[in-house]
Amino acid sequence: MVRTMRKITAAVLAVFLVACGAAPATAATGRRVVVYYQTTHQNGSYLSPLGLTDHDTGVTDVIVGAVHLNDGGTMTLNDDPPSDAKFSQMWADLATMRSKGVHTLAFVGGAAKGSFQRLEQDFDTYYPLLRNLIRDHSLSGIDLDVEEQMSNDALNRVIDALRSDFGPDFLITLAPVATELSGGGGLSGLDYDRLYRERGDQISWFNAQFYCGWGSLADTSGYDQIISHGVVPASKVVAGTVTNPANCNGYVDMPTLKNTVSSLVQKYSDFGGIDGWEYFNSLPGDTAAPWEWAQQIAPTVKG
Repeated sequence: MVRTMRKITAAVLAVFLVACGAAPATAATGRRVVVYYQTTHQNGSYLSPLGLTDHDTGVTDVIVGAVHLNDGGTMTLNDDPPSDAKFSQMWADLATMRSKGVHTLAFVGGAAKGSFQRLEQDFDTYYPLLRNLIRDHSLSGIDLDVEEQMSNDALNRVIDALRSDFGPDFLITLAPVATELSGGGGLSGLDYDRLYRERGDQISWFNAQFYCGWGSLADTSGYDQIISHGVVPASKVVAGTVTNPANCNGYVDMPTLKNTVSSLVQKYSDFGGIDGWEYFNSLPGDTAAPWEWAQQIAPTVKG
């Protein structure tokens, strides 16, 4: 009887919180603040991501890249092998962030084409390079940024291998342009509706690109189109924006971004969160304090 009364009390409390406009605490647990970290060095100097944890910004995930799979069975992180000494401090800093509860991922592909074509054409040569990178640096996950032609079957094979090798807690994310999640075209040639039907349960979330001409976070309309399309739920759609107009067109200033995110949080209790491209020159702090972007948007994301 006591156990039953506790259940009733909890249920009444949840109803009361919703009625008062306050969401239950569990509603925000899935909301992510994701930062892309590609510019690791500038003018020969290392740029550390530790400001994101040193200043308690609320960041949940840091995605480093870009990882490229090259002809001849080689891999580079931007222009150099991931094992190059120039990255030693970076890998150590990412491990420090991971020890503080921040997920660290690597992203593959992006604007430089070829990595996914090689995975499709010679899986046995190129997939082990990714697997070893993840193991060598104890990464939390991988972001598959497919911006070139790839078949759904080939991508499914990559996802299946990652899940088999790294288990249920490993993060597998993708970075489609926003229109690819609302039934339109994009950069990959993939059928994302089919992908979600076939592998949606294995995909942690999508870092949807609402920039570079593929959408905008100046208002909620682009995000709304994805949700109304009825395939991918809000819980798995992280809204991506550029953090500085120098990074790509489609920059949204912080006051406008906060308004949009606040509206999305109110519309979708399971809103997936936000990501920023990219870290090193994020406004308003720019290169002197790039961590301020995450610090300012996180409270709005997390409600």
